[in-house]
Amino acid sequence: MTLEDRYGTVRAGRRRLVLGVAAVVVAAFAGWLAWATWVHSTPQVDSEFLGFSVIDDNAATALVSVALDDGVEARCLVRALAADHNIVGELSFVPRDGRNDVTIRTEREATTVTLDGCTSPGQPRPR
Repeated sequence: MTLEDRYGTVRAGRRRLVLGVAAVVVAAFAGWLAWATWVHSTPQVDSEFLGFSVIDDNAATALVSVALDDGVEARCLVRALAADHNIVGELSFVPRDGRNDVTIRTEREATTVTLDGCTSPGQPRPR
């Protein structure tokens, strides 16, 4: 007795159907992957922290470079931190395309300034 006699054979039509369904699933996944890669690699707003300086006990400045798509309204967030790592000042501002020099008022002397990033209505994750 052969295996074909015992278990039967796979019909050619069924094999083509399985391969066709697998090809559709792979194509859909590849399309989704390409779309996700494109969306996440081309943000509406992108920011880069260029530096900071502490002016006095009550102020610090931050220099932020921002790249905006045309017509996008964004918001950026910078924070001033003290030596004990507590936040001593925070500023949310509407950036313009290019370099932005902003002053953060602080409750006591800051030792560092950080950029949390910029967001837009279509881009909730800071960049």
